[in-house]
Amino acid sequence: MNIKTVTVIGANGTMGCNVAGIFASFGDAKVYMICRELEAAKNAKMKAALSVKADAIAKNLIPKTYEDLEDCISSSDLIFESVSEDILVKRDVYSRIEKYLQPHTVIGSGTSGISINQLGKCFDDKIRHNFMGIHLYNPPYNMTLCEVIPSKETSKDLLEEVKKYLQNILHRSVVEVKDEPAFMGNRIGFQFINEAMQYAERYKDSGGIDYIDSILGQFTGRSMPPLTTSDFVGLDIHKAIVDNIYKNTKDYAHETFLMPEFALILLSENKLGRKSGGGLYKAIVNSDGTKTINVFDIASGTYRPKLKYNFSFAKNMIKELKIGNYKEAIECLINDTSIEADICLHFLLRYVIYGIVTTKSIGENIYSADTVMAMGFNWVPPLAVIDAFNGVDTFKHIAFEKLSKDFLDKVKINAVLENIPNSKYDFRPFFKAK
Repeated sequence: MNIKTVTVIGANGTMGCNVAGIFASFGDAKVYMICRELEAAKNAKMKAALSVKADAIAKNLIPKTYEDLEDCISSSDLIFESVSEDILVKRDVYSRIEKYLQPHTVIGSGTSGISINQLGKCFDDKIRHNFMGIHLYNPPYNMTLCEVIPSKETSKDLLEEVKKYLQNILHRSVVEVKDEPAFMGNRIGFQFINEAMQYAERYKDSGGIDYIDSILGQFTGRSMPPLTTSDFVGLDIHKAIVDNIYKNTKDYAHETFLMPEFALILLSENKLGRKSGGGLYKAIVNSDGTKTINVFDIASGTYRPKLKYNFSFAKNMIKELKIGNYKEAIECLINDTSIEADICLHFLLRYVIYGIVTTKSIGENIYSADTVMAMGFNWVPPLAVIDAFNGVDTFKHIAFEKLSKDFLDKVKINAVLENIPNSKYDFRPFFKAK
């Protein structure tokens, strides 16, 4: 597949801008960056070059507006749509570009969860075979995951060509997934994140948000604690993802996708997270220039300074991780009898189980969930957690000890853990000594 010219529609958005940089740098393609206003497109061009740390690609980035659609679309080999997560907005864009598409042109939507089959129906029958989901993760320069989602009408031959292009030319970690709500990465990741948010409400009198984040910190195998991740993504995006999953799925984890009341209140007050100046957390700049991180205290409904918790299991795990004793670090977690260690184990065990259940349902193979979580979230992959727990037998024993019989029966744990291979990823780099 020879992609020489790309049009990115919605290039002023964070993802559209960054993806334009990927096409221009790794793909060495001429990229038309379509925005509603030319000034926005020019600003996006500068940001795109910065996002891939390569000013030299600026020559490949061409700011354009919707008035230029005919010239851009008709000369492009690939169209990447990155407009708002609103099917009506996307439908309007598709209606504008359809008449200019060439027979060979690939159309990819960067949607993070809207049905690809539903979006494909916006096009004429003769075009639908060229349409698919191409869901990259932000920032794509660092997070190399790309979920490719075919519709029922996507050409199989074209799909394989696009996957090879994304993998071999753009250096993406490509996983084909079925057209299911939120696809795979966000399905698994936001199950964990939203349940952590529910636990923050449940344990609001113990500290709530920063309490749960401290239990599920970097030492548990993730680059960023779950509620800090939500704050980074934005509570509005978080809600859109979990609402979509809750509305359109009915698996055993269904209730874990309901956002708790306190988060809905913050949303209603436009306290979305970092992008709005505060949400779950809020940075306060002091008179001397230093920063204080405040956290929303669910119990009082006000912000307070973030606390430094001193959990014995966490302290002992970090101590062992610092000297490379990964087995001993996991044993510190398993053998600790505190409520915080139990909560941590609860999340790790259920994360693995949900990851395996999901990859068996909508992934290419048993390794798909590992790739999406490692390359899209920078979290320790589900199968790698089993390796960290010294294999399936030990993991299953701990699951039977720590999780309720009702839950284990519901998920059919023996079937879930049958014929589980070792992960292709080394678990050790994911467990941080901090």
